[in-house]
Amino acid sequence: MSARIVTRVQTESFDIAAEAARLTQGCTNIGALVTFTGLCRDEGGALATLEIEHYPGMAEAEINRAALEAASRWPLEAVLAVHRYGLMRPGEPIVLVVTASLHRGEAFAAASFLMDYLKTEAPFWKKRHLADRGPDDWVEAKAQDHAAAQKWRA
Repeated sequence: MSARIVTRVQTESFDIAAEAARLTQGCTNIGALVTFTGLCRDEGGALATLEIEHYPGMAEAEINRAALEAASRWPLEAVLAVHRYGLMRPGEPIVLVVTASLHRGEAFAAASFLMDYLKTEAPFWKKRHLADRGPDDWVEAKAQDHAAAQKWRA
């Protein structure tokens, strides 16, 4: 059986519990469900909003490709990856990754793999809008994010 794969790029927020329930509906052989939600942080009060842009069509295809890769690396029952774009305020969710498997190890590894991909490779661009100055520079992926993603390239 192949994994159920759901990927979306959207402006709307999402309900974590509802998304997980939809993904696993009718799947009674799942022993582990791992969810990760990335939130917009305020950077010590300096950030007013975070602007996220993407390359339409390419972003969806690339996220789907990464989800399929995760399902080929680990025995997953289901994968969900949702990434938002547009303006986000501190505290709002940006990204949701849900992986479901028979066992927790595979579900955790697949979720980590997908988040490392989304942080370093997915075609999204982030611009900070500072509370005191307005638009700032585009945000680059951090060295620690690239180092984390390296473990999957072997």
